[in-house]
Amino acid sequence: MTREAPAIEDTIRAILVDVLGVSRERASTFTAETGLFGALPELDSMAVAGLLTEIEDRLGIVIDDDEVDGEMLETFGSLVTFAERKSRK
Repeated sequence: MTREAPAIEDTIRAILVDVLGVSRERASTFTAETGLFGALPELDSMAVAGLLTEIEDRLGIVIDDDEVDGEMLETFGSLVTFAERKSRK
């Protein structure tokens, strides 16, 4: 884990709170294994675009359409790992 990893994880939590309306308390309990797409009712197909746009804006990255798949959105950990990789480029 890089030095910036905790900041990216915190940013992803904040985005889930702001975009999806998940409570801060609930978001603070998310672990790498916490399910997102398909497990988190707030994250439906309509919410994905807003979530990804906000991640791009806050982290200063570009997410290409072909990078978006179920695996990337499967868990909190997979989303954070994806964002960390994109931030390093």
